[in-house]
Amino acid sequence: MPEIQLGAHTVRSHGVKVLRFHMHDWLILILLGAIDGVLNIIEPFHRFVGQDMMTDLKYPLKDNTIPFWAVPLIAVLLPLIVINIYYFIRKDVYDLHSASLGLLYSVLVTGVITDAIKDGVGRPRPDFFWRCFPDGKGVFDPVTKNVMCTGNKLVIKEGHKSFPSGHTSWAFAGLGFLALYLSGKVRAFDRRGHVAKLCIVFLPYLVASLVGVSRVDDYWHHWQDVFGGAIIGLTVATFCYLQFFPPPYDTDGWGPHAYFQELADSRNGPQGNNASCLSIQPSELDSVYVDSQNPREISRTNTHDASPILDGMERERMY
Repeated sequence: MPEIQLGAHTVRSHGVKVLRFHMHDWLILILLGAIDGVLNIIEPFHRFVGQDMMTDLKYPLKDNTIPFWAVPLIAVLLPLIVINIYYFIRKDVYDLHSASLGLLYSVLVTGVITDAIKDGVGRPRPDFFWRCFPDGKGVFDPVTKNVMCTGNKLVIKEGHKSFPSGHTSWAFAGLGFLALYLSGKVRAFDRRGHVAKLCIVFLPYLVASLVGVSRVDDYWHHWQDVFGGAIIGLTVATFCYLQFFPPPYDTDGWGPHAYFQELADSRNGPQGNNASCLSIQPSELDSVYVDSQNPREISRTNTHDASPILDGMERERMY
């Protein structure tokens, strides 16, 4: 395992360098936010809702147990607090930046996917009847029997955004990312059998699940909406996490790719590119040592329990 250099890469010493290198990523992030904003403004598809379909859409219209403004606090602010606490302990700007950028991408990509599907599907919410007819008197087209809503247009518009659940997808995108982040930091899969570590990993998933349950209890979503939102959030969170960090079960799963790259470059100087090639192939279980003077195989060592980056640096010093 590579040496952990506490305080060697701080915001003050390497922050500008990291931001410049990822400038285009932050610009695309802003673009994603703008796209999500537009998707929330446009009118969703108004699918046919017949008179006989209203039987399953007459659940009472209730307030949100978890209001809209609380979702970013749970899915974004809470993980960011944990990430920043770890930074103040570790003083590693690469971890801080990778985790923050990965988290924000996770929730915004999830938001764009969720809202795009919402607008395209236009599924009515379980309380659609009372949104459409707040006075309780249904009005339907005499020929098609389609609804002819008399309620507030904004309330009706929101009533056509049932699938998938935005609360749930955002919760699982942010807290799912946090769960993966924590599993790497506590080395939950270090093969030592400390199953109690999983309690830390499962806690964010539990909170996200309760957010989803509240959407069904409030009659704002069908259970399929919550299930679909959870799948979207978990999938995007996993992809975004693996973009910046090794899998949690990896030997180097506690740190970001960028940290190990910087560590290899700083230790090897001009030979950093060779270490880089080694660091991006952690799945190789066997390493072959070759004598630079006599190009023949000398030994084959199993590196399953060792860091591929450390092996690369050791080979550079030996040969």
